[in-house]
Amino acid sequence: MTFEGVWLWAISEWLNLLSLFWFAACWLGYSEYARHKAPHTECLALVMHHHRIDWMKQVVSREMRVQDASIIANLERNVAFMASTSMLVLAGLVTVLARSGDLYELLAILPFVNNTSPAVIQLKLLVLSGIFVYAFFTFTWSLRQFGFGGVLVGAMPYKERSELSEEECNRYAESAGKVLDKAAHSYNFGLRSYYFAMALFCWFINPLLFMAAVTLVVWILYRREFHSGTLKALLQVSADWHAGSEKLARKKDEALEKQSHDKQQENGE
Repeated sequence: MTFEGVWLWAISEWLNLLSLFWFAACWLGYSEYARHKAPHTECLALVMHHHRIDWMKQVVSREMRVQDASIIANLERNVAFMASTSMLVLAGLVTVLARSGDLYELLAILPFVNNTSPAVIQLKLLVLSGIFVYAFFTFTWSLRQFGFGGVLVGAMPYKERSELSEEECNRYAESAGKVLDKAAHSYNFGLRSYYFAMALFCWFINPLLFMAAVTLVVWILYRREFHSGTLKALLQVSADWHAGSEKLARKKDEALEKQSHDKQQENGE
């Protein structure tokens, strides 16, 4: 190998390491940013958290809960589909890993692919496989948590006939909502791993393209989580919901006050 060839190989390997570091930094950095920002900023995670709590408080107040169980079952089916898809992708990656030499020869003849070694190709496949292993465990944990939430909904007391106080029923509803919220977060983490896995496919072409794809994924996730049209619609729904709830509460208070006033007048007569 000539000096120029050695120099190009060294630059290529350095770029591969740099792109891998950038990938890990972006994924972990965005996850930490979203986790710390979510409790204090208007975002999908915060809005949906409040909606799940409100949902469970509504479930406590109604006796028939068939529709609620159906919604949870549908969520479980979505998560189970993603978990099974992760296993299928893993099976394909293991097959490709066993024939990594053929993949190296295929990439070597493509003019737009960065030159690399078979060992680096195997490393890329192993990293990609690790992502889908993580996705599988995350989706299955989400599936279990949705199952726990379904049990809590099934065992949830009916406020009108329960021996528990209204405050205790509301605490039960909040706990059930938090379990469903944890399940949704696990599902979101699994989906996020799919986004970054799509970016990692660019690593097989060029490390610089890989870093650009990872940056684009972070931008897409940020826009959807904190500035999407869906978020604006959900915020409007929340505002209308709370305004209606406050109006209904005021009407109830006025009705109770009027009833108490009428009783006092009757007793006075």
